[in-house]
Amino acid sequence: MHLEDCESPVERSCCLIELDANDGGNYDIVNDVSSPAAGDCCSRQSSARHNWEMNYQEAAIYLQTFVLFVQFIEAIVVLVRQTSHVRVTRALRCIFLVDCRYCGAVRRNLRQIFQSLPPFIDILALLLFFMVIFGILGFYLFSPNHSDPYFNTLENSLVNLFVLLTTSNFPDVMMPSYARNPWSCVFFIVYLSIELYFIMNLLLAVVFDTFNDIEKKKFKSLLLHKRTAIQHAYRLLITKQNPSGISFKHLEGLLRFYKPRMCARDRYLTFKALNQSNTPLVSLKDFYNFYEVVGLKWKAKRNREHWFDELPRTAFLIFKGINILVKSQAFQYAMYTVVAVNGIWILVETFMLQGGNFLPRDVPWSYIVFLTIYGVELLLKTTGLGPIEYLSSGWNFFDFLVTLFAFLGLLTLAFNMEPFYFIVVLRPIQLLRLFKLKKRYRNVLDTIFELFPRMASLGLTLLIFYYCFAIVGMEFFAGVVYPNCCNTSTVADSYRWLNHTVGNKTVVEEGYYYLNNFDNVLNSFVTLFELTVVNDWYIIMEGVTSETSHWSRLYFMTFYIVTMVVMTIIVAFILEAFVFRMNYMRKNQDSEEDNGIVLEKEIFKEEMVALTELYKINCATYEVAQLQKIIAQMDKYEQPSMLFLGRRSRTKSDLSIKMYEEEIQEWYEEHSRKEEYQQRQEALPSSSNNPLKPLGLRQRSQTVI
Repeated sequence: MHLEDCESPVERSCCLIELDANDGGNYDIVNDVSSPAAGDCCSRQSSARHNWEMNYQEAAIYLQTFVLFVQFIEAIVVLVRQTSHVRVTRALRCIFLVDCRYCGAVRRNLRQIFQSLPPFIDILALLLFFMVIFGILGFYLFSPNHSDPYFNTLENSLVNLFVLLTTSNFPDVMMPSYARNPWSCVFFIVYLSIELYFIMNLLLAVVFDTFNDIEKKKFKSLLLHKRTAIQHAYRLLITKQNPSGISFKHLEGLLRFYKPRMCARDRYLTFKALNQSNTPLVSLKDFYNFYEVVGLKWKAKRNREHWFDELPRTAFLIFKGINILVKSQAFQYAMYTVVAVNGIWILVETFMLQGGNFLPRDVPWSYIVFLTIYGVELLLKTTGLGPIEYLSSGWNFFDFLVTLFAFLGLLTLAFNMEPFYFIVVLRPIQLLRLFKLKKRYRNVLDTIFELFPRMASLGLTLLIFYYCFAIVGMEFFAGVVYPNCCNTSTVADSYRWLNHTVGNKTVVEEGYYYLNNFDNVLNSFVTLFELTVVNDWYIIMEGVTSETSHWSRLYFMTFYIVTMVVMTIIVAFILEAFVFRMNYMRKNQDSEEDNGIVLEKEIFKEEMVALTELYKINCATYEVAQLQKIIAQMDKYEQPSMLFLGRRSRTKSDLSIKMYEEEIQEWYEEHSRKEEYQQRQEALPSSSNNPLKPLGLRQRSQTVI
């Protein structure tokens, strides 16, 4: 286990015991000592790993060392003074988490964000430039109106125009001037048209174009890097006796090191899948497909088409009829109709319900009817297709889970288990099956499933920014807002919480915005999410500003700009993925259903016998036992050969290879020319220094099997 893996949880757990500076306790002192100590382990481990060589990670190591140095200084100061102070360096702890080996996707996201910053900063500067121009113009136009609090100073003018960019204070910011002169609305209409509808969309377009360019360059770089690696491996694996290709013996040795858990059967199948020319040697052209073939998972193809082929004739005919039924279009559309009717029924039932306890005392008859239909469908598909084939489909597995939860919901209603009533509420999830009806809906869902791993890493990246701002907010704004605060602010009503009597009635003024505070890390995360949504976010900003100073606005504006960068990258990523998939589907209209990469290979009994003898010579007992099982299975069914299917899911790299098929050939030619030029340049000084050394010779590595 790496030291950095131990350090990151310690760093992350520190934020959960943060206390306000006004509270008692010595948690800050413990935190100060434990955090640098844990970080020191990571720094020493990183130093040992990199040996302080000049590489691309040197800047990160220097940054970690600087942060650790500052943390040690702060720890010493806290131990000497025995009191805590404002320490914004807590926000830098996430650096150690990002450096963890499990956060490689987060590092790639951060690198991509920084790569997209230059065009973003250009458009952002243009946006702020127009904002300043309109701020000065608004100050001169509306400051004479003493009833207008939004433009009475240049600072208020700029702040309110910044908030107006998010439409959070519109049309409130316009109404005082609009009441005095209706033509003043032209100012706000022009401002929003330029800033919100033109520059903001231009910002997304520029980032989207930059993101596409970065993705394409990254794919090109990775593709050429793989090609170079394959060429280098090919030169090492060929021999003087067989200079035209790689033998199975040497390829098998490579696979032992590349994928140690790959069995002997799969290694031979990989050799056969690579060897498209059906010769004893794998040529360089075939070896270029190494990365695509080595990821295949091989399984023996079933000898029978259906699971019921060996049953008696009567049972065979029954199950064959069920198989034809469940695969028919009529059965599929009948079930879609049932799902649609069920959805309409749930909608009508929900519409007729009133507030209060929604848990019925008796089980509704409609629930039993629809659950019975879904149960019959599940039984028919399981018997007609077989359990393995049925559950191998993602949609069928989803139907199985929904039906299972519906049955559990029936038990909940029947036995009045109110704590488990949430299971009953999951009934509308069944309506997702209707997405299979339309191709575009299926593409949307497929894109969502493909994006989910990357979206998870992007979400973690956003949480890291949240953590940084949460720690800073806790240091400066903890305990600032409370009920009935901000009385001198224009948003005081949002924080007012009191009861007073008006006549014979008791009026309760409930202002809940005091809950949006920075008293602890969890409240800070919720508050920051509300700021991200930007609905009435200026109320939180003005409330904190009224209790601190005007400089507090910089915190909230900086957070908005940072989240705007990250969210724009996320939106650009979603758009790029969806547009890429749509373009791929248009280019490959024949592939209606994407079943991934499937490759079929046949192995004859003579090949297995020869392969077994080869492993016997090398004393590989485990591999011999595996191969003998395959031979025994061939003998059992009296088969001269056996078919194997290699499958793997289709990745974006596979789709990109098809999308950029024409450009890839140009990339290969350009890469070959660059390599030839570099080889000639490297050969010139070496030949002059060592005239006796012939060109083209190289050191060889020995392949061990």
